Amino acid sequence: MKKPHICHSPGLPVRCCGRREVLAGASAGFGMLALQALAGGALPQHRTTRARAKNIIFCFMDGGPSHVDTFDPKPMLKKHEGKPIGESAVTKRAQSGAGRVWLGSPWEFRQHGESGLWVSSLLPHTARVADHLCVVRSMVGELPLHGQQNLLLHTGRILGQAPSFGAWVSYGLGTENTSLPGYVVLNNDWVPNGGLENFGSSFLPASHQATMVRARGVPVDNIAPRDAAAVQRRKLALLAAQDADFAARASDANAIEAAIANYETAFRMQSAVPQIADISAEPEHVRRMYGVDATDEHQRFYATQALRARRLVEAGVRFVEITCPSFDGNNSPWDQHGLLKINHEKNARITDQSVAALILDLEQRGLLDETIVLWAGEMGRTPHTPKVTESCGRDHHVNGYSLFMAGGGMRGGMAYGETDEFGNSVTRDPVSIHDIHATLLHQMGVDHERLTYRHGGRDQRLTDVHGRVLSELLA
Repeated sequence: MKKPHICHSPGLPVRCCGRREVLAGASAGFGMLALQALAGGALPQHRTTRARAKNIIFCFMDGGPSHVDTFDPKPMLKKHEGKPIGESAVTKRAQSGAGRVWLGSPWEFRQHGESGLWVSSLLPHTARVADHLCVVRSMVGELPLHGQQNLLLHTGRILGQAPSFGAWVSYGLGTENTSLPGYVVLNNDWVPNGGLENFGSSFLPASHQATMVRARGVPVDNIAPRDAAAVQRRKLALLAAQDADFAARASDANAIEAAIANYETAFRMQSAVPQIADISAEPEHVRRMYGVDATDEHQRFYATQALRARRLVEAGVRFVEITCPSFDGNNSPWDQHGLLKINHEKNARITDQSVAALILDLEQRGLLDETIVLWAGEMGRTPHTPKVTESCGRDHHVNGYSLFMAGGGMRGGMAYGETDEFGNSVTRDPVSIHDIHATLLHQMGVDHERLTYRHGGRDQRLTDVHGRVLSELLA
């Protein structure tokens, strides 16, 4: 049996009945709760602090964009380009060696907005919303490997085997719209390094795993109903009753309960998902702003997904993730070990306009104050390379890299933390992904230390035993 929650008060802890105890005591199985959701029933909330945000949109820059080519200007790289980095610059957990040479950025950095935030010419559209950006320049990872860093970014564990960030948000806060799931991934028909665990619910109920919506073709498979609504309702009622009876006799009914909830959500999604996925009714100027009319098909795919992301949070979905299209068969599109200039520019052309449009669109609709936009890859890229050539690139780097957040009560127009003069290592205010998770949960009104789930003999949480709220980043 799942361990009951402990509700803390200014006095002594008070034991509260767990969900299963409540349901059992009321002679009502989860199946009845799921059926009641059709009539507008709400799932329990886990808020413990004052919420500044209601939704998160995670723009996942798969593969690791270069920090020294985006938000962390390093003039010393250009000054010393081609010179050996030396033994003193060799760092642990990085692809480095004394014989490698410094590589300057092929893009020019300028200050933008009233804040004067530095952004490179690689991201001209994002530069125009600089005053909304809260840039962290001092991210520190654990291993310079895509799979492990992807899992760390998504689950807080380099080995996975834990729920995704989106699954935790869905579990903790539910969805504001019972016709839609709490966690949606706007994907592009491929699986990132680290596998589907990046989007999974692991030991949380399966109803909190991501629902995948693809960019091209039919957004979601098997979404069209075969029966009339009345027939479906009767079938679901029978199925729920049978499953609830089985769950009452099972030693661990979590999987059965999650299946019932998934049936009900799928039923309601049949009309809601196609309606939200269809962006044809959006005004032409909005479609142009996102880049839906772009000549590059990959940019059109990303623009479509970014616009859908806004529509999803507008409809009440808690957590939406957008992955990048792969234009060369690489499931880590920003992973430029070679051809840095050509392929980083390609990735920027695909995503930059749409990310900036998303932030502006949310602001214009009054949604940015309650929606956090997170822009992050799983790592950065080395400020050095084996040899400077026209086709050279940068390798994996976790000793210092950048990401940004916008909206949802984050301070705009600021850069937090520092790397050294070459962008090689963090020198001030190191930040882990656990700190980012803790801060975003805090903005959603959730204490990361109290959002737990009993599994494996202990209370598990997204941040494990780590993480602090970065109050310096909050408005």
